[in-house]
Amino acid sequence: MRTLKPDREARFRALYADAYADVLAFAQRRGHPSHAEDVAAEAFLVVWRRFDQAPRRPDEVRAWIFGIARNCLLNAQRGSGRRDALAVRIATLSPVPGGEHDDDTVALLDLAAAWKRLTPAEQETLSLNVFEELTSAQAARVLGISGAGYRIRLMRARRSLRRHLDPRPADEQPKNAQSANPGPANTQPDDTRPANAQPANDQRAPAHPLRHQGTATSPRPVDDAMMEAQP
Repeated sequence: MRTLKPDREARFRALYADAYADVLAFAQRRGHPSHAEDVAAEAFLVVWRRFDQAPRRPDEVRAWIFGIARNCLLNAQRGSGRRDALAVRIATLSPVPGGEHDDDTVALLDLAAAWKRLTPAEQETLSLNVFEELTSAQAARVLGISGAGYRIRLMRARRSLRRHLDPRPADEQPKNAQSANPGPANTQPDDTRPANAQPANDQRAPAHPLRHQGTATSPRPVDDAMMEAQP
């Protein structure tokens, strides 16, 4: 049996404990909920094997793991046809027939309906910024594209979401429509963070009301077989 390096193993266990819930939620939003734990386990097996390649900064390593989990999901879904983007589910509310809803509930219902009209690529682009709370550079790493390429995709995805939220022709929409819409459409195209984001020195955005789909559980114990796998 191969002897493990104590420092390497300790760092991996710490990373696993810190990132597992985020990776599980990432998989739950993009794949079948019953398969999410298997996807997370497969992703961390790859992380262990490539651990020497992991970024040292905590915010960067999180994006690196998301990229690995995304590849695991894409590989699993390509059996029924090649796919280059993952549809992203969001938590939804069920309207009460004949019932009255407050403004916030109506806004969430409208946003959920508009979200379903986005393409998988648009959903994935927005979700990395709003739900996974990644910067443009980090989201670009997940998708395997340049930062500039991601910012262009994000601008177009926001524009598409605004259009679905307000289907009127652009010349009929109020000039302040951008500030009236909830969620990721709140920001200007050249701003890659939500409008209610924290100060610039904090790279992660606040939680979004539709952020969680499914409930991430506490991490499973690290499998010894994973730890003994060839890095």
